[in-house]
Amino acid sequence: MTTILILTALFGLLLVGVPVAFALAGLGFGMLALGGFSPLMLPQGLLSSTDSFVLIAVPLFLLMSNVLLKGGVGRDLFAAVQSWVGHWPGGLAVATILSCGIFAAISGSSVATAATIGTVAIPEMTERGYPRRFVLGLLAAGGTLGILIPPSIPMIVYGVITEESIISLFLAGIGPGLLLIAFFIVYSMLFARFAVDYRPSPKASWGERWSTLGRASPTILLAALVIAGIYGGVFTPTEAAAIGFLGALVVVGVILRTLDWAKLRDAVLEAMTTTVAILLIIAGAKVFGKAITLYRIPQDISVFLTEHVSTAGMFVLVVGVVLLVMGLVLEALSMMLIMVPVLSGALFALGLDPIWFGVFFVIMVECALITPPVGLNLYVIQAVGRASMTEVASGVWPFLAMMLVSVAVIFAWPDVALYIPFKL
Repeated sequence: MTTILILTALFGLLLVGVPVAFALAGLGFGMLALGGFSPLMLPQGLLSSTDSFVLIAVPLFLLMSNVLLKGGVGRDLFAAVQSWVGHWPGGLAVATILSCGIFAAISGSSVATAATIGTVAIPEMTERGYPRRFVLGLLAAGGTLGILIPPSIPMIVYGVITEESIISLFLAGIGPGLLLIAFFIVYSMLFARFAVDYRPSPKASWGERWSTLGRASPTILLAALVIAGIYGGVFTPTEAAAIGFLGALVVVGVILRTLDWAKLRDAVLEAMTTTVAILLIIAGAKVFGKAITLYRIPQDISVFLTEHVSTAGMFVLVVGVVLLVMGLVLEALSMMLIMVPVLSGALFALGLDPIWFGVFFVIMVECALITPPVGLNLYVIQAVGRASMTEVASGVWPFLAMMLVSVAVIFAWPDVALYIPFKL
């Protein structure tokens, strides 16, 4: 009953227009006060949520992606991919998905990926007759690849909590990431095949293909540098973000010469605005998460799971359902910080590999990024596409279903995630 009341109160606050961050923080503080807990937990929770070396990567990755975006790199990358696959059935959609995958490997941020590729792809796809709901849903879901395809900040957090190898987690995310890309591409091609107003793109010449690829190659090389540096142990993901930002300045300021001081200022201001919004949501979710933890709601759920679920399959199913429900109201990082510590103890008893479980958990967190009302990518695409929340939310359901199918696939064939880190 307490859980139902808390969820009702949160949905009520969101429905009357209270911003997500303040709804979470306000309700969390109210729960702390009613529970007789110290009000000092509010400022402590706000401070602890942002006082993190890992989170430094967020503004740095956003700076990098915004600098590349202002320098036209997003458009160059999209044009290069489009010139090679744009003439396929659903080619623009395929180009969008592949561009999201490549940019995810650069930024490590779902928000940056959705915003950068969305700015370029939304007008291009709608002009070609793709329904807006499909386009908005595709971009919101494509942006989630940023937290599955390495580098991935949620996987770093998971590795710290469980003391598992972060490099192994990164490698384990590659197979499922490619699987999701394949699902999205096949669905997009079938969707375009039966769409009424869809108009195929003309086939690009070989000269145009090599020209656009040459212009996009510095960005692709930057992505390779960031990934290789992390895998080689040369620098941490946060340091990689800083190096990526410096590399972005070199790419657009020195090599392509498409960035001026006005664009750099705009990139910094937009990165600052987005960072503040993200950190406010994280801070609010931290306070709310602290409150429901003190009320022992997640702990009670986890205890119930470990005591009443005896098979690995049922455990994964129940945890998946719980995460989907929690994703309706909680920010992704808070879900991880709350649930992983209380679930990790049951993994060994059920014979589940903690690296595999990390990949499963991140995919479910991906689902949370595109489920209303707290799905952060929905708000990003809503702003970029100047659309209503209803349009964006209604377009993501097929992609959400494909994410859940991918979970079933990696459960049935764990080597989809574990082959690269342990057998290759």
